[in-house]
Amino acid sequence: MNTRITRLARARLLILVSSMLCATAPGLLVTTEAMAQSYPSRPPRLLVPFAAGGTVDTVGRVMAAKMGELLGQPVLIENRPGAGGNLAADLVAKAAPDGYTLLLTTIGHTISPALYKKLPYDVQRDFASVSQVVSSTMALVASPRLGANNVAEMIALARAKPGSLNYGTTGVGNPLQLSMELLRLTADIQLMAVPYKGDAPLNTALMAGEVDLAFVPYSGALPHIRSGKLKGLAVTSLKRTSTAPDLPTVAETLPGYEAVSWQAIFAPAKTPREVIQKLADVAARAAQAPEIRSRLEGMGQEVVGGTPEQLDARVKGDLTVYARIVREAKIPLQD
Repeated sequence: MNTRITRLARARLLILVSSMLCATAPGLLVTTEAMAQSYPSRPPRLLVPFAAGGTVDTVGRVMAAKMGELLGQPVLIENRPGAGGNLAADLVAKAAPDGYTLLLTTIGHTISPALYKKLPYDVQRDFASVSQVVSSTMALVASPRLGANNVAEMIALARAKPGSLNYGTTGVGNPLQLSMELLRLTADIQLMAVPYKGDAPLNTALMAGEVDLAFVPYSGALPHIRSGKLKGLAVTSLKRTSTAPDLPTVAETLPGYEAVSWQAIFAPAKTPREVIQKLADVAARAAQAPEIRSRLEGMGQEVVGGTPEQLDARVKGDLTVYARIVREAKIPLQD
């Protein structure tokens, strides 16, 4: 008898719980939709992991102004430099998932997990992708004194004299160095890294013939290539650029090679999907607006304005690629 009563009680409890869940679920849906419709009710913050005045900061300010106009609330830029971009990322990872704290960061976001011994966040678990704003190619340049005029000739020279060629780099594990290491691994050649403290001294060394090769930002390299101060060997995008269509891609010699940088917007994980989608739509519309596109392209950026799903795919692919480069190139892990 007691057993039967217990079973009946359990059955009634299950029915009651199920009824409550069914009654609550539509309410939750309505609440989420209402949140997305009312978002934003106050100014969102867009954290930039670098100091004011740089390229990332400039892109952020251009985008924030237009996004604020479309959202009906100003988007506030907050510069939080430090730890190679990881400080700002950590702040966003731990922020409330309500769409009011966002991150504009670079491809370094997918390099850090491979480069640092320990991070206070997980790139895939702690962030929700919003939109890739822009991408930018790099240029493989050489000293005018180098006896090679294209990628194939450079590879042949490196193979004929193993270890005789060097390349300039401006930081351990930055995209420029990793792009060269990817080329070295793909072509199976030996190149010696020579460190410099910035793009300006590296360019000076290249022009003087003190260093043979380097990957440098395309927009900064183009004037030197056109003036003949540097040899332009290739660009790192899969397709040739419209501003220098005669400059081949590395992939034309090494099929599949691609090494582009990007800037993208992320939110904390568990931010409501409706809010993420609204932000993604606004970011894409902002980037594609004629006056914004013109400004971004004038900075040497290619406008993307992609979806959250496209950014997810980009992040996953780059995490895999850079983990492999750091491991196979035996780049020392950073503290």
